[in-house]
Amino acid sequence: MTTAQTQELDVQPSPLALLLLGREADPRSERGVECPGDLPSPSDPDLVARARAAKEKLGDKVFVLGHHYQRDEVIQFADVTGDSFKLAKDAAARPEAEYIVFCGVHFMAESADILTTDDQKVVLPDLAAGCSMADMATAEQVAECWDVLTEAGIAEQVVPVSYMNSSADIKAFTGKHGGTICTSSNAKRALDWAFEQGEKVLFLPDQHLGRNTAVRDMGMSLEDCVLYNPHKPNGGLTTEELRAAKMILWRGHCSVHGRFSLDSVNDVRQRIPGVNVLVHPECRHEVVAAADYVGSTEYIIKTLEAAPAGSKWAIGTELNLVRRLANRFAPEGKEIVFLDKTVCFCSTMNRIDLPHLVWALESLAEGTLVNRIEVDKETEAFAKLALERMLALP
Repeated sequence: MTTAQTQELDVQPSPLALLLLGREADPRSERGVECPGDLPSPSDPDLVARARAAKEKLGDKVFVLGHHYQRDEVIQFADVTGDSFKLAKDAAARPEAEYIVFCGVHFMAESADILTTDDQKVVLPDLAAGCSMADMATAEQVAECWDVLTEAGIAEQVVPVSYMNSSADIKAFTGKHGGTICTSSNAKRALDWAFEQGEKVLFLPDQHLGRNTAVRDMGMSLEDCVLYNPHKPNGGLTTEELRAAKMILWRGHCSVHGRFSLDSVNDVRQRIPGVNVLVHPECRHEVVAAADYVGSTEYIIKTLEAAPAGSKWAIGTELNLVRRLANRFAPEGKEIVFLDKTVCFCSTMNRIDLPHLVWALESLAEGTLVNRIEVDKETEAFAKLALERMLALP
């Protein structure tokens, strides 16, 4: 069809098409739009100097958080680095900072807004820096799931446990229904607590962390777990399957960690004799079962810090972090490689680049607040309740 024919038909892009093109925003989703204003060119040689100048001008008014998966050009300007929950807590510990610039993704900035004071303003340099995993569970879908559990007569027995990698709406749902939040470090403690409160757990939104924790760390069987698919009637499950399950896993996953396969593990063992395979618990169950070590991002870092010189490691997590660790420990004679032969960055995390960071810092230095992430008070109250339950875990 020619352009002229298309114009004659008066074809208009749908809202979904505009959303995918980045020209519209869905306020109930982690997707966003390109940040407004003029951005410096990515090849601008003055970017580093401009970022330093803007940050120096802001002084103690700004506190920059850098997630481990950020690229080096951004992480160099972070006042602290860490995983999502550590960074949110770091922000809460700096009440004197008027601006919290979160170099991460949308749900992380939401968590920082929930935990900081009303006077502090959380800024995400690019609103389109979302999380595919968090996007796999919407408030409407989870509410419908709860209706399914209610109709099956088991909702009163179910305690929701939501991974930190979820939207504020999902955290609020969790708090409202007596559940708690977990991280990859404390998932077992959160599940132990949940099974003291009820007979079943609805685990959101990462199926792999839920399954790996239940089976690997708690001794459950794979048959104790069922997978709830929000795109199928009744989640694709029968009432009998729901009633028999201990773990009701949401059909969600991390697009980075989910790509690692058993073939990846077998291949690296053949290529590098004596290699230690160290993976994140967001990986598939068969990958975790075949690995030598499994743990959170902080666990991965600490394990490599303690590793002997000359040891060899294949790491199953985001490439920016793996590359940074490989460079850091190379002088100690530690060989560190990416588990998969195919390079894979977290594409949404990588939307936070130096041009966006410079634009955000310079705007703030000029007195213009941009890309503020603000959670409404009701959502914040219930989400904070779920987070407080996690903080109170033994």
